[in-house]
Amino acid sequence: MSSFVFFLIPLALAATAIILGVGLYSLAKGGAFAKENSNKLMRMRVIAQAVTIALMALFLMLIGKGPGS
Repeated sequence: MSSFVFFLIPLALAATAIILGVGLYSLAKGGAFAKENSNKLMRMRVIAQAVTIALMALFLMLIGKGPGS
């Protein structure tokens, strides 16, 4: 189970980075897309960060309960 969670962590990190990049690009470029989607992108980034942190915490809990525990 811990190896599956360990595989999901980079995916969640990449999703967070992509959402952050799109948000920064839209704010720098401006225009209608930024006006319509900047708040939505910020909320998506916060959710992606929360999922990433939760996966990291879950992974640490799983490896802490190793076979010797």
